[in-house]
Amino acid sequence: MTVESEFPQLIRTSAGKRGPTQDEERRLRAAGFVRVAGIDEVGRGPIAGPVVAGAVVLPDLEGFEHVDLHLIRDSKTLSALQLQRANALVREIALCAAVGECTSGEIDTLGIAPATRQAMRRALNGLPDAPTHLLIDAFPLDWNLVPCTSIIKGDALCTAISAASIIAKVYRDGIMEQMEVAHPGYGFASHKGYASAIHLQAVARLGPSPIHRKSFSPFKPKLFDLNA
Repeated sequence: MTVESEFPQLIRTSAGKRGPTQDEERRLRAAGFVRVAGIDEVGRGPIAGPVVAGAVVLPDLEGFEHVDLHLIRDSKTLSALQLQRANALVREIALCAAVGECTSGEIDTLGIAPATRQAMRRALNGLPDAPTHLLIDAFPLDWNLVPCTSIIKGDALCTAISAASIIAKVYRDGIMEQMEVAHPGYGFASHKGYASAIHLQAVARLGPSPIHRKSFSPFKPKLFDLNA
């Protein structure tokens, strides 16, 4: 693999049991890429709410010790309390970090894949210092001609991607908890917009809320009764 290429690279590998490492970040820095950003998204699957991306540039954590350092891993493996602790640590140690989102309306207009990339670009645009290389969880991205490496299961393998997944999930979970207040009755605080049985029953009873993704199948014809 030639990391200097401006075209996205793809690393296919399997997650090990030892947790994410900074191996790929260190290789890229050794190759001359000063600021390596990890990028990840949350919220592609739900039928309601935004898709959110995180972007994080970490320092080299060799020799760094912290009681919560082991929590910087795939956000899907963390409890709600662990997520909050991990998010606080990422925010404390990151050289820079930002989130970006695309609303449910934008998802309906653009489609979920373009909306996810747009959320990633917005997160990257929010960083005070532009990264010189991108590490993304299995999702190649074209952004300002910055070279990109896409890693299968990157959130389980790469510390920077794990950190990005954590800040994105905490941010999106917070949005969905706010939507519980703005649009009561759907249970957004508990299922976070995913198509749980309770959520689908609520939509069937109440109809779609303003934050539901009305373009999503298979729920579109049955639950949203659109003539599209």
